[in-house]
Amino acid sequence: MTDSPTDSPQDSKTEAKAKAEARADEAAAIRRRWITLGEVLTVIAVTISGLTLWNNWSQRSETEASKSADARRASTRAAMLVLTASGSGDDLVLKPASADQSVQSQRVTFPSALALSPAETTGEPRIEAAWFERALKKARKEARLPDDSRGDERLPVLVTTRFLVDGASHEDLAVYDIGYSISGHWLGGHSITLRGVSLVSHVREHGAQAALDARWNKLLPAKPASDK
Repeated sequence: MTDSPTDSPQDSKTEAKAKAEARADEAAAIRRRWITLGEVLTVIAVTISGLTLWNNWSQRSETEASKSADARRASTRAAMLVLTASGSGDDLVLKPASADQSVQSQRVTFPSALALSPAETTGEPRIEAAWFERALKKARKEARLPDDSRGDERLPVLVTTRFLVDGASHEDLAVYDIGYSISGHWLGGHSITLRGVSLVSHVREHGAQAALDARWNKLLPAKPASDK
């Protein structure tokens, strides 16, 4: 019986070459896997960085928008004038409800029915009964209103105020009711006592006089000709 033939040197070289190629292919595959993983990690890192930048930008935008809205609201509040009055009797001293506002001048316009010129003040905002007392008494008489008040009567006026806020100039137009009382005296006629003011509405320059006259007609409607 003869032995099986041994592998030839050529076969050994072929097998070694095949093993070397297999190891090379495996190493190349490992390198490709590492490259692919690195690319994925790079994409993830770029995505996270982009999201972080967008989040920071979004937060800054929201903060800036909030600050801008707050500034607009503060500016609107600063430009919104509301007058209050102190004192009583023959005159009222007016002042802004906000201490940040400084009145420079005012013009007080009366209802058309009183046929009065506007009263102007500078640096000392006020309302004086002498500006309208005679005309108001005449209008009340024509309307056959009682000689004595049962409470506070109201006279609407249009007040145009120029004022400053942090050095910036503003102008406000508003209709106010002047509260007053009237009492009759046997020898001395009638006297008017001023009580205070109350805001009716802010108005635009166009149509301001019409708004004032409408308020006057509501408070003191004209008597029909047949009743006079």
